[in-house]
Amino acid sequence: MATVFETVRSSAAILSAAGVDTPEHDVKLLLAEAFHVDLRDVDKAMLMGEDVGHLNSALASDSPESGAWANAKTTGNTVAAAIERFHSMVDRRAKREPLQHITGHAPFRYLDLKVGPGVFIPRPETELVVQEGIEWTTRHGMYRAKVVDLCAGSGAIGLAFATEVPGSEVWAVEKSERTAQWTRRNLDETTKRYPAIAGNYHLEIADATQMPTLNQLDGTIDIVLTNPPYVPLSDIPVQPEVRDYDPDLALYGGSADGTLIPERIISRASKLLKPGGLMVMEHDVTQGERLAAFARTCDFVDVVVHNDYTGRPRYLTAEKQEIG
Repeated sequence: MATVFETVRSSAAILSAAGVDTPEHDVKLLLAEAFHVDLRDVDKAMLMGEDVGHLNSALASDSPESGAWANAKTTGNTVAAAIERFHSMVDRRAKREPLQHITGHAPFRYLDLKVGPGVFIPRPETELVVQEGIEWTTRHGMYRAKVVDLCAGSGAIGLAFATEVPGSEVWAVEKSERTAQWTRRNLDETTKRYPAIAGNYHLEIADATQMPTLNQLDGTIDIVLTNPPYVPLSDIPVQPEVRDYDPDLALYGGSADGTLIPERIISRASKLLKPGGLMVMEHDVTQGERLAAFARTCDFVDVVVHNDYTGRPRYLTAEKQEIG
């Protein structure tokens, strides 16, 4: 039987040849998923030169605190079945199916969200949108907030905020009924761990760019957090994982430069927010200054474009102008 190191190396070569950006990382995650163990078990087995079959023994040492992997002890899956699952997963990844579609979930801050066809896969840079909102509430001594998540998708932004700022009330707006099925699924999963949010998270199936959407809340909201569609129509993504799998409705900003929908979101946010309220919006790296200028025409002040983890302009913050 091949060692874990040999298995990772040979499978990573397949993914590398297919053009996958992070072949070894993806292979290790798929191997962990196939054997229902943690990534650290794969890393340890590689370091110790152990056979792939040894990963099965890692299940026996799992404690009840090991989360999703704890259920694996009762599955009765054999090593052969796990290896077969793994190779099937590698084949799918080599065809450029997103890693998160293959595993069925994606991490976002402290949450593990269900994802698949029909929903945008949350990215690490979007975590910064949530962080800005949380830090703003802390600076203002606001331990309960009224928050709107426009273009909710998987529910990542709103659910993260609701769980990290207990007592906050979140209204999430999603246009696609198909996508909203994933939002509801993640709400159900999240409430199992955080029961208190069940009554504080509200999902609205509506167009976030339209003024009637949530208009009963106009002028009362503390924070609007949003990751709207913003990819320019003139800049179709090269990566198959994005181009072929993320929903077009969640990707494209409705114009050649991608700013049409973001500008409408800014206009809607301006109406929802109370004076002094905060908007945090993710955008394309080419759009920061234009959207900041547009925000200033919509009664926003202290508009700032911020960089993401790679140092590129990725999101803006703006406060609704105080009256008087």
